[in-house]
Amino acid sequence: MANTENVLAETRSLTRRFGGLIAVSGLSIDIRKGEILGLIGPNGAGKSTTFNLISGFCKPSSGSLFFDGEDMTGKSPVKISRGGLVRTFQHGSLMRSMTVRDNILIGAIGALKGSRRNERPTRVNETAAILGLTPYLDEVAANLPHGIQRLVSIAIAFAPRPRLLCLDEPLTGLNQTEVGTTLEVFARIRRDFDCTILLVEHNMKAVMKICDRIVVLHHGQMLATGTPQEVRENESVVSAYLGKHHGA
Repeated sequence: MANTENVLAETRSLTRRFGGLIAVSGLSIDIRKGEILGLIGPNGAGKSTTFNLISGFCKPSSGSLFFDGEDMTGKSPVKISRGGLVRTFQHGSLMRSMTVRDNILIGAIGALKGSRRNERPTRVNETAAILGLTPYLDEVAANLPHGIQRLVSIAIAFAPRPRLLCLDEPLTGLNQTEVGTTLEVFARIRRDFDCTILLVEHNMKAVMKICDRIVVLHHGQMLATGTPQEVRENESVVSAYLGKHHGA
């Protein structure tokens, strides 16, 4: 574990059972301030359940979750998001019938209430500029290409300026150029807004390029953790998961 002062979020022996199935078993990980942490593993490894546990969409059977030193175990997703932990969803979280502007506004509303309501238009425009969405602000989301829709989903989550942004397979379906652009966005969000990122992703080339550290799950448990280089060279990881990706 890292120095406690550097840890933004932490799970301690986190476990989730679904009947007789143990989806996550005794998982203890730390997410350090200012890093981009990758969470990888084969299908069925427990990545989605871990993501849901950290964001409050799934209650743990046992174990604890801490965010910025506060015990968030069993708290609602709303409570956790208000604390500064916001997530995206694997299949997108945008309102398809609304404009990009209104989608981003939805993300900003909760963070800019009362006397700060007048800051919302500026926040929307700033967020759109960061994500490269300014030309699409008045377009209906459903009419946009898949890659742009992905960016809109990220913009909604980033609009409240979370301290921890959890991204669930944000690169799915993107072409190589779109992946490169999106990784540049992640780097800028981390650099310019002191935002920590937790990334669940199957694109191993992208994960190895953008992440500072990686946690590898297998059968609901941590198989390995370390830098991209350490994970790439870990024989257990290569055997369980990276074998078919290793040349990528």
